[in-house]
Amino acid sequence: MEIKKNIDKKFFADWTKKIQNIKSESDFFALCKEAAAFQYLNNKVYRQWCKSLSYNIDNISSINDIPFLPISFYKSFAVTCFEDYEYKDYFLSSGTSSMQRSRHLVYNKDFYIQNTFSCFSQFFSNIEEYCFICLLPNYLEQEHSSLICMMNAFVEKSMYKNSGFYAHNLKDVVTALRLNEKEGIKTILFGVTYALLDLVENYPDLRLRNTVVFETGGMKGRREELPKAEIHRILTESLGIKNIASEYGMCELFSQAYSLQDGVFFAPKQMQVIVKEINDYKNTLSFGKRGIINIVDLCNIDTCCFIQTEDVGRKLSKNSFEIIGRLDHSDIRGCNLMY
Repeated sequence: MEIKKNIDKKFFADWTKKIQNIKSESDFFALCKEAAAFQYLNNKVYRQWCKSLSYNIDNISSINDIPFLPISFYKSFAVTCFEDYEYKDYFLSSGTSSMQRSRHLVYNKDFYIQNTFSCFSQFFSNIEEYCFICLLPNYLEQEHSSLICMMNAFVEKSMYKNSGFYAHNLKDVVTALRLNEKEGIKTILFGVTYALLDLVENYPDLRLRNTVVFETGGMKGRREELPKAEIHRILTESLGIKNIASEYGMCELFSQAYSLQDGVFFAPKQMQVIVKEINDYKNTLSFGKRGIINIVDLCNIDTCCFIQTEDVGRKLSKNSFEIIGRLDHSDIRGCNLMY
């Protein structure tokens, strides 16, 4: 991919087509090499990082050879392959006003939205078939949330009128859930942890059969922090369901991984997880070994596709992984990280 001074819809359409045509590991690696070369040439922050590590971007024989950019750089720099003034919008990481929050520049929001559809549909059926009940009051209070952008797109695409954001109105949430259960409508309840716990405490007789419950993590200072296993035990027993689902995403990534049960996440075809030694960024760990999570997100083509997160976890198989916790020095996020 050559140096590109002008950005247009065709750029994103061509890259989307390449991702859709991924059929094998070699196809994925070929796009990784192309993205790394493109971003080295066009992304000043990424190029400087590669140079500081003495990486030869032209000598990549595997994904493990590609430099991963520390996610904290999104707090201090405009991580972009284009001029930052060309970008139409941006996503901010969750946090308080006193925190330094990450900023992910967004040139083409439609590209992001279409990718969220793609990720979701790889693990569920068509978005139109679900009613989305969004119980995300704290995210609604913060501007430029990638999660709100995604869920708003899901709500608009849904065929059901009860799809929407319910903020703090638990009575309306319960009314919608009970109606959907009665009519056999496939439903996804997407809620922040403290709001879901409020829900089951206030409505102990609520039982769900056709609803998948997504817990986004985080008490946001509203409740005492609890181990993830205890939260899921309370929710499953109270709602009469077997499992709690989760989504692994963040403002610095355009793609999302999904967990249907037991905290095991599965990456979509446009994403791969690589686990590296915490104190040795060149040492890639084998399945089951605990280390720092590195993400290849091919849909970050106009920013950076190679992100070193501050999450600690294990890779369980080619496309599955689990999150164990956070690096000691990193900020606490509002995601599924408190295990």
